[in-house]
Amino acid sequence: EPIGHLQLAANADLYLIAPASANTIAKLAAGMADNLLTSCALAAACPVVVAPAMNDRMYAHPATQTNLRTLGERGLRIVEPGVGRLASKGEEGVGRLAEPAQLLAACEEALAAVGEGANEQGSSTSPASWRGVKVLVTAGGTREPLDSVRFLGNRSSGRMGLALAQAAAARGADVTVIAANVSLAQAADVRWLAVGSAAELQRACEQEFPACDVLLMAAAVADFAPSAPVGGKIKKAERGHLELVLEPTPDVLAGLSAKRRADQTVVGFAAEHGNGAVDRGRDKLAAKGLDAVVVNDISRADIGFDVDANEVTILAAGPDGGALTSTHVPRAGKAQVADAVLDAVESLRRGR
Repeated sequence: EPIGHLQLAANADLYLIAPASANTIAKLAAGMADNLLTSCALAAACPVVVAPAMNDRMYAHPATQTNLRTLGERGLRIVEPGVGRLASKGEEGVGRLAEPAQLLAACEEALAAVGEGANEQGSSTSPASWRGVKVLVTAGGTREPLDSVRFLGNRSSGRMGLALAQAAAARGADVTVIAANVSLAQAADVRWLAVGSAAELQRACEQEFPACDVLLMAAAVADFAPSAPVGGKIKKAERGHLELVLEPTPDVLAGLSAKRRADQTVVGFAAEHGNGAVDRGRDKLAAKGLDAVVVNDISRADIGFDVDANEVTILAAGPDGGALTSTHVPRAGKAQVADAVLDAVESLRRGR
């Protein structure tokens, strides 16, 4: 008969250990095989994902942190625990098991990195091809306050930005996400900065941009904001007819592009409506001095905002001011579109 733990490991495409206690993590780090879980981990040829869950003091202990670093150095993927109420009554802190959506995202990233990482666009990118590359992604949509209750916003959910972050992390990049009002689960293996308004996003971008190699500006940033937001709540009975005066917000992407280093790659996103979308994207590419712009038509209900699919055209500047290249990506899941965008970025970086 097949040996149980060997057969289990041989049949697995991925091995997720969730929750992983401090004791189990210590055993994995020491290479012990004293039960079925640890025996399978030693025998597994597939990706192994470990999701720690324990008391905050146990998680912060130097022994646990050393063990986690050891597992990471061996190629295991660690899903960071959450912060909040713990199992022991009255205890709060870091150590909560990551949410199911985060565990799923980590598994998808690990599976995407298997083998040569080939994707539906025909890429032969290896899982570690972006190791050492610092990627800054903006995601979601800004909200500009009208009063303490109301705001001007947009329909961006942040799905495209998160797909880009996950795809870059799967290729080995060091990823930071600046998330504007994103309610989706945070991507695994990325640094997360939450912002609200265009001004907050601008400040965060200006702080993070100098250290990045690649900027993927997927957030929908407001073009206008109320010129005089009210501190309290505007009362309908008191105001009656209300006139709203708007003023333009700073062009965050153009401002960053103007300060870029020669070795930085800057990619913008253009959510256009209806005919002429690609032409308007081409104008944006030139006006803001970008390396590439990703254009999609938001007039279609089946792609774009707040759905899982997209269809885009990637316009990329030629080397030394050469002719633009245009790549059409047919309707696909946003994870596949993200891979196509990263393939275009990789081509730009190789050309440079």
